[in-house]
Amino acid sequence: MNKEIIVLIGGPSSGKTTLINALIEKGHICYPEISRDVIKEAQKQGIEQLFLEKPLLFSELLLEGRIKQFNQAIKEEENTIFIDRGLPDVLAYMHYIGDSYPESFHKACAEHKYTKVFLLPPWKEIYVSDTERYETYEQATLLHKHLKETYTSFGYDLIEVPKGSVETRVDFVMKHISK
Repeated sequence: MNKEIIVLIGGPSSGKTTLINALIEKGHICYPEISRDVIKEAQKQGIEQLFLEKPLLFSELLLEGRIKQFNQAIKEEENTIFIDRGLPDVLAYMHYIGDSYPESFHKACAEHKYTKVFLLPPWKEIYVSDTERYETYEQATLLHKHLKETYTSFGYDLIEVPKGSVETRVDFVMKHISK
């Protein structure tokens, strides 16, 4: 079996973290979303919304962290590793706010390729905002569109995870890996 580095993507509050937690409970190696850590660290330094105040710095920190996650995943003994958000997410968010970024961002995404990408669609019934998730549901839907476009531009065939119970979603993902 070849190494599979699988990324789960979707706009805010689409169920990614819940799905990752369920995969962890089933014994899978999963890497968490790192943006909350970056946001909390900035808040400790007095920057309330780093992405809004310094989007390029925020994006650089995320890209750096996601490259580290990717490289760590390659070294894992297990053959299947799940990651909550990938490198192209950084570009999608920059497209969303209409900001430019260095060519090195594009290069990093092209050089670090995931085996499969599962896309979780916007889901109004479970949408919640909090201190790190400031987007409205409408903004989350627009982010979903940018994520879809960005990953597709890197040649990924996105596998859309249907809405449903956590167990249904886990089963769906497991049926689509190693195929």
